[in-house]
Amino acid sequence: MPVTDLRELSDRELMAAHVAGDSQAFSELVSRHRDRLWSVALRTTGDPEEASDALQDALISAFRRAEQYRGEAAVTTWLHRIVVNAGLDRLRRKAVRPTTTLPDHYENSSLEIVEPRDAITERENWIEISAALAELPQDQRDAIILVDVQGYSVEAAAKELNCPTGTIKSRCSRGRAKLAESLGHLRNQDAGEIVTTIDQDSTSQDSTRSGEEE
Repeated sequence: MPVTDLRELSDRELMAAHVAGDSQAFSELVSRHRDRLWSVALRTTGDPEEASDALQDALISAFRRAEQYRGEAAVTTWLHRIVVNAGLDRLRRKAVRPTTTLPDHYENSSLEIVEPRDAITERENWIEISAALAELPQDQRDAIILVDVQGYSVEAAAKELNCPTGTIKSRCSRGRAKLAESLGHLRNQDAGEIVTTIDQDSTSQDSTRSGEEE
């Protein structure tokens, strides 16, 4: 397939071409969606350096696992999931206290500038939240990440994940309940409010309204 035709192909066609051996198809796919995937990585990790590494990990994984794409969801949804998982994996592995190194002209010094306490607390909380997100079932995690972390509307998340809006509400409700349970110790802190200030009564009512729509 001529390279000049790649821009005319759909995402699914690019995936198929990549799997079939086209050396440029995956690059075209990445070029098409890089900004969006970078945004996903940054919102998942909360740190530009971690986001960059997570995105690189995710793209390598997607490149190697392309034959596993079955076409049941949009290609962007499949890529989105890989990026989120890569970001969460990096945060789970990050156990050291974050610090900021000195400028290059102090590169031979062992000194480090410790970040302000509130910045440290916020990042530590986000690492805990990310670890808790990683423990959720994949479908609940996807819905929570889209709606509560990235700010998608329920309707937009349903379109992204190719399911009814009621299913998104149900998955979010169940996921929030589990997160509120596992992250209750963060409830009174400023950081991590997205998932730690859930009103349990509201969650229960939402779950009742949503029903078993999955």
